[in-house]
Amino acid sequence: MRASAPFKPQTAVDKAVIALAIVWLGFVILLPLASVFAEAFRKGVQAYLAAFDDPDARSAIRLTLTVAAIAVPLNALFGLAAAWAVTKFEFVGKTLLLSLIDLPFSLSPVISGLVWVLLFGANGWFGQQLDAAGIKVVFNITGIVLATILVTLPFVARELIPLMQAQGTDEEVAAVTLGAQARHTFFKVTLPNIVWALLYGVLLCNARAMGEFGAVSVVSGHIRGLTDTMPLQVEVLYNDYDFVAAFAIASLLAGLALVTLVLKTALEWRFADRLARGARH
Repeated sequence: MRASAPFKPQTAVDKAVIALAIVWLGFVILLPLASVFAEAFRKGVQAYLAAFDDPDARSAIRLTLTVAAIAVPLNALFGLAAAWAVTKFEFVGKTLLLSLIDLPFSLSPVISGLVWVLLFGANGWFGQQLDAAGIKVVFNITGIVLATILVTLPFVARELIPLMQAQGTDEEVAAVTLGAQARHTFFKVTLPNIVWALLYGVLLCNARAMGEFGAVSVVSGHIRGLTDTMPLQVEVLYNDYDFVAAFAIASLLAGLALVTLVLKTALEWRFADRLARGARH
């Protein structure tokens, strides 16, 4: 059964609702975004570029990209494994696994950082043992990566699970019946059907990883030039009344968000087109 096409607004109420939605989005999204770029370039392009000459700013950019490069692939692998397990098998604890996957959505980001301090901090459960072994987790890139992994854990899994549930297991069962091994079934049957949803989830996970503030703030220790990511560097510069530099770094994050939006739209279009072709066939 094909879904009906959306109808055009007919009454004044229909048009008012659409106008209200556009005005509200402009107020809460476009206006703040425009103000970020306006403040960043308030003293000209030279002052804007000078903000990135600061060694602390460059360190924050490198750290942000490094953390995302570690956390996102790990969560992509976890999301694939979790979605595969949940949608293709029946086992004891399946409901609990789904609940645990969703748990970071309901946790405050500050709590997501605090749990690692309670576990691996100097006075944490394993802090003394790690300190004796010369291993530092909190106030280190390791803690930042762990905090980022926790807050971004659900994104890939939650994009894949509904799609894989809708697709069912018929194709995998047919492949196994014909003698395909598990790895061949995954790479030649399952993965081609979910690749666009996987990329979409990875994109959202990456956007959250680079923009995370609360969890990272707790575990970083705010050590300038070492453990400050881009969001933390924005806070430091703003508190130092270096507004142009603060908004310059913020504009870089905003630019990454806009790139993410463009890629997200392209993936949505590609994914919808693929589903439409599949429905026709």
